[in-house]
Amino acid sequence: MSTREQWGSRRGFILATIGAAVGLGNIWRFSYVAGENGGAVFLFIYLVCILLVGLPLVIAELSLGRSAQGDAAAAYELADNGGFWRHLGWLGVAGSVLILSYYAVIAGWALKYFTGAAIGTLWTTAEAGYGAFFSTFIADGGEPVGWQAAMLALTTFTVAGGVQGGIERINRYLMPVLVVIIASLAAYAMSLPNAGAGVRFMFAPDWSAFAEPKVYVAALGQAFFSLGIGMAVFVTYGSYMPRNFSLATSATAIAFGDSLFAIVAGLAIFPAVFSFGVDPAAGPELAFITLPQVFLAMPGGKVIGTVFFLLLSAAAFTSMVALLEVPVSVAVQRLKLRRWTASGLVGGIVFVVGVPSALSFGTLSHIQIGRYGILDAIDAGVSNFLLPLGGILMALFVGWRVRQSVSLREADLTDSRFGIAWLWLLRILVPITILGILLQSASTL
Repeated sequence: MSTREQWGSRRGFILATIGAAVGLGNIWRFSYVAGENGGAVFLFIYLVCILLVGLPLVIAELSLGRSAQGDAAAAYELADNGGFWRHLGWLGVAGSVLILSYYAVIAGWALKYFTGAAIGTLWTTAEAGYGAFFSTFIADGGEPVGWQAAMLALTTFTVAGGVQGGIERINRYLMPVLVVIIASLAAYAMSLPNAGAGVRFMFAPDWSAFAEPKVYVAALGQAFFSLGIGMAVFVTYGSYMPRNFSLATSATAIAFGDSLFAIVAGLAIFPAVFSFGVDPAAGPELAFITLPQVFLAMPGGKVIGTVFFLLLSAAAFTSMVALLEVPVSVAVQRLKLRRWTASGLVGGIVFVVGVPSALSFGTLSHIQIGRYGILDAIDAGVSNFLLPLGGILMALFVGWRVRQSVSLREADLTDSRFGIAWLWLLRILVPITILGILLQSASTL
């Protein structure tokens, strides 16, 4: 009988797993990627990617983890029984470490802004404009590293508390709060003058944009980044999942909750952006340069801004917890370390790996990888290549390598009409779609 930790309740599991998916990808990244790619057309393609690519892969990852009842690497080793595919789990573990290394840097920016907004310095020290304020901050030799360390310390402490006592407990309290915050921000934003233009931007498509290949690349990349596919998070969380939890239903709730959160976040941002005449295609600096200027101009904006950056920091934190749990789970099982020791060790390694990203706009700004700085290069490489590659291999492995009866049984789809459709999505549509996007991404380098 397995002695591996398990989730205390289905509600706690779903909240924790939605918390893993909901993060900077839903708020910071979704808003600027949607803004750069036409709004409504991007949203439509993104939702199709979630339904036809994201959801089947979430089911596959959860089923693989629950079947193995072990870390992400062990899940593939057990399922492949000594074959070539047994190495695939390490790709996801490496991806989670790489993502967390720079994700913690951006989360640190959010925590810096929240702290400054809460005590008032964010609103009084940016006299030269938020562009100069942000540029000066990220170019500093030490401050970004300090905020990165602070977010990783909070994450490490939570993961060290265990599955039920740390991860599940924090998400049971934090996720409902985040839902209330994002819904309140959206309601306020849509009450602003000319907010309807932002709503139309999100939901009234410019049909000509469907002919733009870059929109499809961006939409699939966002689906992977937002859901957390290919990072071994769902494999790891699935390994703590009891047999009496309906896997397919849980996976659908996770994908739906993550997508809904992104849409509501868009409704909290784009109506405000259009209300104050700001370019929605402002790029990655939308959250850290454009929106603070909007908050400062709107009635009650300082309070709204403080709440927004609290949301951004907290959402980043729940995703960081999930990302850190992937390598910590490996360290606990492989090295037989106590959870506190494993969490501290892995958290320290991730911090060291992430320092170059924290310094990539200042001390190390002279280092370029192609046309990217260090942080942007890691982001582009992981989001556009490593995660999609992991998605293709996962789909082929579960769809073709694992016996059909085993795949259906572990996904709780043996007696479901959706089961065979799910398998053929994994076997054919998912890999072909991702491969096409990968080739398009490579052609734009």
